[in-house]
Amino acid sequence: MSKIDTLTITGFKSIKELQDFKLKRLNVIVGANGAGKSNLISFFKMLRSLINGQLNDYVINNGGMSDLLFNGEKITPKMSFCTSFGSRGFRFSLVPTPADSCIIEDEARYYSDSRTGWWELGNSHDGQSKMVAEVNQELPDARYSKPVYDEIASWMIYHFHDTSASASMRKYEIVEDDDTLRTDASNIGPFLLKLKSSHIKAYKDIVNVIRLVTPFFDDFILKPRSFGVKEKVNISWQQKDSDYPMQPYHFSDGSIRFICLATALLQPDPPSTIIIDEPELGLHPAAIEILAELIQQASERTQVIIATQSPSLIDQFAIEDIIVVNRKKGASTFERLNETDFSEWLESYSVGELWTKNVIAGGPQYE
Repeated sequence: MSKIDTLTITGFKSIKELQDFKLKRLNVIVGANGAGKSNLISFFKMLRSLINGQLNDYVINNGGMSDLLFNGEKITPKMSFCTSFGSRGFRFSLVPTPADSCIIEDEARYYSDSRTGWWELGNSHDGQSKMVAEVNQELPDARYSKPVYDEIASWMIYHFHDTSASASMRKYEIVEDDDTLRTDASNIGPFLLKLKSSHIKAYKDIVNVIRLVTPFFDDFILKPRSFGVKEKVNISWQQKDSDYPMQPYHFSDGSIRFICLATALLQPDPPSTIIIDEPELGLHPAAIEILAELIQQASERTQVIIATQSPSLIDQFAIEDIIVVNRKKGASTFERLNETDFSEWLESYSVGELWTKNVIAGGPQYE
């Protein structure tokens, strides 16, 4: 699988125009509240919804097309997207319907082989992707669409914000649900059980890094239990110097969120692109430093995109890793920083301090 090389987004939420924006293996997106960081993450969520056949569910759950178009339908009649990854690419446009849902226009996939170039897939009248239909129905052109589909399907957007008592990451899940770590870590028990059985080094790495952040943690128990005909497992665990089995609800919000982050970033066969919004939430400053190391290590094996506004987290990265989002005339702008522009400042201040002092311009914009 290939990393995302370039990204074009026009007319989507606060992103009026982002043309052929280059992404590297490590991309740390920073910006003030409302600048548009989360809207970039939302683009990836929308694209995954399209691939999963749930595009209109995404549109409805986000207020309808009128709320997704930049400044509304009168200003922006449609939104368009294009991604390139290695020798492949995918582009499409979305236009609103009278029912405030959408249809797909100008859909095309790029595949470098005997049919190198952009290949139009026709227009959709039901909000469903023609490329996805080719793959799912095994039509003749599926052999060209499937590699593009597989690339996009291999991206994973992790969202570990819900750590409440009823959060799925704290519950039992069937042991068979262990193929990939789900976006909300609802299957973290089965996934860790598989790693313990088949990828012991990765499992030990995860346990060891959790011990750095949670010193009283010894190990997971991961003992399946019978629920009728089903076998389920959760992340029960042991404290050091105790044989009393602790339950997931004994983890603090920050601890269980860090467990999910460590598992996602240290998994042995990571997605081709990992996307995480505000991974620092609820973490102690010492845990944020370790998290940054995990992010950097993960970027050596796969592509990582994170959105943050934590100076402590930003402090751990090179300035070329930073993409600053600002709001100008109501539209989000994206700029990757260059070390030469800040060389004198970096002699006296860290990257996080430059962000805090607004030398790296990413504070609130008053228009």
